[in-house]
Amino acid sequence: MRPALAALALCIGLTPAIAQQDPQPEATYALTERESVHATDFMVAAAHPLAAEAGRAVLSAGGSAADAAVAVQMMLNLVEPQSSGIGGGAFLLYWDSSAKKLTSLDGRETAPQSATPEYWLGPDGAPVGFWDAVIGGKSVGVPGTLKLLEAAHARHGRLPWASLFDAAILRAEAGFPVSPRLAFSIQSAMEKGLGSFDATAKQFSRADGTPLQEGDRFENRDFARALRLIAAEGSGPFYRGAIAGDIVASVRTPTNPGVLTMEDLAAYEVVERAPVCAPFHGYEICGMGPPSSGGLTVGQILMLLEGQDLGTGPNLDAYHFFTEAAKLAYADRALFMADSDFVDMPEGLLNADYLAARAALINQTEAGEKAVAGDPPWKDAMLLAPDAPRERPGTSHFVIVDGYGDMVSMTTTIETGFGSRVMTNGFLLNNELTDFSFAPEKDGKPVANRVEGGKRPRSSMAPTIVLKDGAPVLLIGSPGGSRIINYVAQSLIAILVWGMDPQQAISLGHVVNRNGGTDLEENTAAAGLELPLSARGHEITVRNLNSGLHAIQITPDGLIGAADPRREGVALGE
Repeated sequence: MRPALAALALCIGLTPAIAQQDPQPEATYALTERESVHATDFMVAAAHPLAAEAGRAVLSAGGSAADAAVAVQMMLNLVEPQSSGIGGGAFLLYWDSSAKKLTSLDGRETAPQSATPEYWLGPDGAPVGFWDAVIGGKSVGVPGTLKLLEAAHARHGRLPWASLFDAAILRAEAGFPVSPRLAFSIQSAMEKGLGSFDATAKQFSRADGTPLQEGDRFENRDFARALRLIAAEGSGPFYRGAIAGDIVASVRTPTNPGVLTMEDLAAYEVVERAPVCAPFHGYEICGMGPPSSGGLTVGQILMLLEGQDLGTGPNLDAYHFFTEAAKLAYADRALFMADSDFVDMPEGLLNADYLAARAALINQTEAGEKAVAGDPPWKDAMLLAPDAPRERPGTSHFVIVDGYGDMVSMTTTIETGFGSRVMTNGFLLNNELTDFSFAPEKDGKPVANRVEGGKRPRSSMAPTIVLKDGAPVLLIGSPGGSRIINYVAQSLIAILVWGMDPQQAISLGHVVNRNGGTDLEENTAAAGLELPLSARGHEITVRNLNSGLHAIQITPDGLIGAADPRREGVALGE
């Protein structure tokens, strides 16, 4: 058999290749074989067993999906501190079963009011380097996760607020063993400034100053004390009181000091936004709108593929079409998408006629050049310049279905792994302001995602709830920076078009395009596409693509949950 055809045959089978177990799971990893988890009453899928168990316990006690989300996030902050926490931001989709209504809450971080479009320009007037911006208080935006969870609980909670912190407080005081993934993340981050600040260096180091290793006991009593205060008094201390004061003081780092103020924290508000929904194969694919590009770009990719024959299972043509559709969608993302409270955006990014015309640009057998943005319907057109994706994968995702039929799909982040490296009260602060464009304009045209005071940086987070005949049938989402969109869109195709079980779908090797070359996931059958896609003109890189997909499918026979084998999460239910 010729090499290209052999590679294609491997892809069609698409059983994930099993590599030898690697001691550095974020560098290279084995896609362990897993089976979906089934339940009848309720379920939670999250990125760490302790977080999933905290959510399961709340649901078992009669709690709602909103209640469980609080418990899950607080535990994730403790056991997966590199990815999310109350020092960051989040987007949450909530299905209210009694009202038969889907809502979305925007807990994205905001820039300090004093920030200007020149925020990331150096003394020479040129944008500073990414890592020069990350480390220190200047990259910290006003955190929104805690206030988002408080808002969700106020609307949909069934258990007392204070009780939802018990598991994380007890675990923070008792400690837990450092996992292989956390140990590797700490070691890697030490090479990227994790030891730059005393509080952070102390938390993630042994007594002799060396990084924590797998199996070491991790305790965080400062975080336990902060959680006790928040459990007793709500978000007040965080946004207006003692913790707020500590945040403002901590961002005044000796190098790269921040400008966040008490007034910035006190002014923060969670925003309820209309979900963005796109039609696809008889379903409604619903996600977050701006300032996230996730819902729009996932929706565009799928709508661009609506008229293509994707087959009944993974195949070369489908992946070719997928990457070409992604190029077109990412081109629109780069030019148009930003915080719509600050930037006028086209109203027609999901217009069926517009996307049908864009889909006609896809060559059926050959890869196209880098795509340029289209001309979607506008109310008031703007002259804008595009920027490039930069988001780093310091993010987590979880999904919850409670015993009452309410549901949560939430993506939560501190941006780069370990955020700004600045720590206070036992939690890390985000570096979300590096999600803005560093250059405020290009060729005399403003960049939509430029820095502005009070603005929320563009995100790719794509928490998703799929509806069929007005009712949820699937919850899904992932971390992964600007690749999140590809991870989620591919998984949706696998489940909704190819009829795959959720665990099979999220275990597929990833194929990613962000309007450039195509990335194939190493150590998986997707890497077998290198030769046949190259023959069609794709520029291929085989690399680590470390998603963290979690999904729950809602069927007439019950719930089916799945957790990404690339990380340490689980799905639990009853």
